[in-house]
Amino acid sequence: MRRRLLLPAALAWCAVLAGCSGQDTDDSVGGDPSPVTTPSPGESAEGPAAGGTAGPAVPPTATASPGTAGSAPPGVSGRCHTSELSASVGTNRPGAGQFSFALVVTNSSRRTCTVHGFPGVAFVDAAGETVTPAPERATGEKPRTVTLAPGASAWSALTYTNPALTGVTTVIPAGLHVTPPDETASLPVRWAGGAVSNTGKASVPVVTPFRPGDGD
Repeated sequence: MRRRLLLPAALAWCAVLAGCSGQDTDDSVGGDPSPVTTPSPGESAEGPAAGGTAGPAVPPTATASPGTAGSAPPGVSGRCHTSELSASVGTNRPGAGQFSFALVVTNSSRRTCTVHGFPGVAFVDAAGETVTPAPERATGEKPRTVTLAPGASAWSALTYTNPALTGVTTVIPAGLHVTPPDETASLPVRWAGGAVSNTGKASVPVVTPFRPGDGD
């Protein structure tokens, strides 16, 4: 009977002690409350938003600059063909026992073209037959490309020792056949330069590569 009276009294006393403490049981566990996290842009409180992960950077589209390296100059469409040229021979400009003539080719077409290298030259008679050995090519002068606009000219020097000084036999040609570089057809030109060696042993004519101008 005594034990039954003591148990309710003990329970009542414990309730009084808890009510007098004046503190929330959660605060007594310890420390400051957990900080509040503000979601970053593209995220919700639960985590990253759908599609919020950044993808790889896309480089800008390259734009080609006008013109490309190695392109041909405007209006130039290759070498001059025989049919696009005319030929002439300048007057003799002698010096120190040498005869010197300018072999001139002129662009008679409506397009710009080029010549590069030596002319082919043959002294011929009235029937067009070759009457002398072919002229030799000069050494020590590098060929270059000469661009000829319509009406422009290039020239090659034709030089040889005066045949009267070397005593060789000669012939008086009626004309020349001048063949542009890399072509097979020739241009006929009247020859008024007098006697030319026909032996190939002395007073042999020599030609140079084409250069800009008409030799004047």
